[in-house]
Amino acid sequence: MLKSMLKPVLLSAALISGSAMAANYDIDGAHTTILFKINHMGFSETVGRFNSFSGNYQYDANKPQSAQVAITIDADSLDTNHEARDKHVKSPDFLDTKQYPEISFKSTAFNGNADKGVLTGDLTMHGVTKQVDLNVVKIGEGKDPWGGYRSGFNGTITLKRADFGIDQMLGGIGNDVKIELFIEGIRK
Repeated sequence: MLKSMLKPVLLSAALISGSAMAANYDIDGAHTTILFKINHMGFSETVGRFNSFSGNYQYDANKPQSAQVAITIDADSLDTNHEARDKHVKSPDFLDTKQYPEISFKSTAFNGNADKGVLTGDLTMHGVTKQVDLNVVKIGEGKDPWGGYRSGFNGTITLKRADFGIDQMLGGIGNDVKIELFIEGIRK
């Protein structure tokens, strides 16, 4: 009898707490891509990506404002499909990956709903930390064929590279860097 009386109380407590719905995810590097585009001399856009990164996030569809994200990118993993250009972009003229080997983002707030919104956080690149706003859209979530559970989000942001002290060749190479993230996470 006591057991049957406690069951509804425990269920109600779990629903009210909301934390029962929060889930932690590790970013799946095999199904995540971080791209960037930058104007080249007004003629075209050069596209590149980072091949090595790690991170995690916490997501609760019932409390999207409590979302948390942390990503660390290996700056030296930059790949524009042109070895000489990659070497130059990694040099002290631009990213200076020997002195600044990582690019990191840690969220501080989310404003939106379970499907889309703006993720605010601190981006550290080239030794400079700036608060940025990332537009985020939820792509989906559910069970995968291997018995796990996944969720995915896309994000976009345009940064001014000069704001991070990367101002070499402004004019010939654009100041605006468009970044697109395609993130898939595996629930822990």
